[in-house]
Amino acid sequence: MTKKSKYIKMNIPFKGFIKFSSTLFLVFLSFSMNAQEVKWLSWDEAAKLSQTDKNPKKIFIDVYTDWCGWCKKMDKDTFQNPEVAAYMQENFYMVKLDGEGKEPIEFKGKTFKFVPSGRNGYHEFAAALMQGKLSYPTTIFLDENMNMLSPVPGYQKPEPFLNIAKYFGENIYKEKDWKAYSEQGSK
Repeated sequence: MTKKSKYIKMNIPFKGFIKFSSTLFLVFLSFSMNAQEVKWLSWDEAAKLSQTDKNPKKIFIDVYTDWCGWCKKMDKDTFQNPEVAAYMQENFYMVKLDGEGKEPIEFKGKTFKFVPSGRNGYHEFAAALMQGKLSYPTTIFLDENMNMLSPVPGYQKPEPFLNIAKYFGENIYKEKDWKAYSEQGSK
């Protein structure tokens, strides 16, 4: 073998490695471009934005607890779904609210506090939003003026959740009741 052919033979595995590495890099890049990161806000941040933004959004509140397995599943399966995350980020201020949180929350001139009760206690604001029915997870939709649209209790898969979000996000609720919207085979 000549010196040149040894040189070429040695470069083939290196070229293969470079090609493989480049392909792998492009695959990871495409995944990261498709992944939509949800930007969760505190209640105070969302309330401030709703009052100061030129075109305020509606507010979406995910009421959860640390011990709730279905809350964690909804975070992973639904809120991290690229289509759901992109839609929600575009149309809502997204708030995470610990239903057992200890920090006081101001809302419409009232201070809501933690209430020690039973094993874990509860936050008055979460209880008010869930209309006294402490069930986790519960998602809450508020309009641009922070008026209640609806609490939605329970785990929701991405597609049904997106239908609910669009019902409120696109103001369909002003024209149709939920039953008529959901029966028409909402998109």
